[in-house]
Amino acid sequence: MSETVNAGCAGPAAPAVRLRRVIDVLGAGTVIIVSLPILLVIALAVWIEGGRPILYSQLRLGLNGAPFRMYKFRKFRADCDDRGSPLTMVNDNRMTTIGGLLAAFKLDELPQLWNILRGDMSFVGPRPETLVFADCFRNGFEKILEHRPGLVGPCQILFRHENELFPPDGNVADFYREVLFPAKAKIDLAYYSNRTVMSDLRWIVQAGWIAVGEPLLNRMRRPRPESQSQSQSQSGIAPTGGSVGANLFQK
Repeated sequence: MSETVNAGCAGPAAPAVRLRRVIDVLGAGTVIIVSLPILLVIALAVWIEGGRPILYSQLRLGLNGAPFRMYKFRKFRADCDDRGSPLTMVNDNRMTTIGGLLAAFKLDELPQLWNILRGDMSFVGPRPETLVFADCFRNGFEKILEHRPGLVGPCQILFRHENELFPPDGNVADFYREVLFPAKAKIDLAYYSNRTVMSDLRWIVQAGWIAVGEPLLNRMRRPRPESQSQSQSQSGIAPTGGSVGANLFQK
């Protein structure tokens, strides 16, 4: 199958490609070292809740259509396998408690730093598709495979809640093939044909802000319980046991 997908996808090397590779190696190595305690805590939490395996791996389409094995922290039950839906649904019953928390903050993606070090992926690039959707790369969309897949990028950010777009009834895989994949592919083709190293760095910063900065800022903005009680007592409003003022966290 990789031969079919590979047709016409090889592109010439460029100084920018080599520079991105240097950034990938230095960046991924640094993040792995700095986040090692977090990685160990996540691994322990996954193991305590559901045992082994701690990591989940799956074949994805890489540069020029060559398959590679991509790694994630396991977010589904250990007895789940690739025979189920290739897409993660809202309130997916395969999801574990720890897995739901990891998915909400995209922490399940951290093992892909190893894929970046290996050269399977880059920090910025099109999201690597599963082999189930290899048939989508046709009618010009195969040009996406000329670019090394990435951890972040325009579509990973713009469609980070894509499962909320899935129809409640009907074939979700067909909806992905006919609607979501073409929409994402057009965005990828428009961006990666004119990308620069600086524009890639901006996407990395934006992804970091969304994953870490926004949640921290929202938490800092939450009124403290003491402040709420003081405000209620000053205004003469008695506190209630209801859910008024409760914070709703979205994925």
